[in-house]
Parts: sequence; C-alpha cells; structure tokens
Amino acid sequence: MAVLSEGPAPVGILAARLPISRPAVSQHLRVLKGAGLVRYRAEGTRRVYSLDDAGIDEIRAFLARFWQDDLRRFAVHVSELTDLEATAAESEERA
Repeated sequence: MAVLSEGPAPVGILAARLPISRPAVSQHLRVLKGAGLVRYRAEGTRRVYSLDDAGIDEIRAFLARFWQDDLRRFAVHVSELTDLEATAAESEERA
C-alpha cells in the first residue's frame, strides 16, 4: 500500500518496485481490494490500481478511536497509581 500512496500504478510497475513476484503482487492486490483498501480502473488491457479513499478513511477512523480509547484507559491507570501513591504517602506521614 505504501507504493500506491505515491499514486496509481499497474501491477507490473508495482512488482518492479517491490521485492516480490508479479503474481504475489496481484494476490496482495486482490486481498486489499476485497478489504476495500484499493480499487482499479481498466486502461486498455491492464488494470491500474489506486488506494480507495473510503477504505483508508475507515481505517484511519478506527485507529483514531483505538488510540483515544487506549490513551483514556492509560490516563485512568495513571490516575489510580497516583491516588495509591498519595494514599501510601499519607499513611507514612501518620506513622
């Protein structure tokens, strides 16, 4: 997908820029198309692949939610640790 972020390209061009065979590139593109991450348009006898903005936007939104939720849980955890440390410090001061 990184190569396609530079712009649309046919399988032959993609295969020339990657360390895998042309059939392997075609297979990867089939999977990415099935996942809604790439699309193609016919130009003569070849297919020119490009990123599918809708699929990429969906992944971007998922990752944003994931990190927001993860960071929120981390903040709660840090707050709980801080509260525990404060309680322990108060107990030591009373002793």
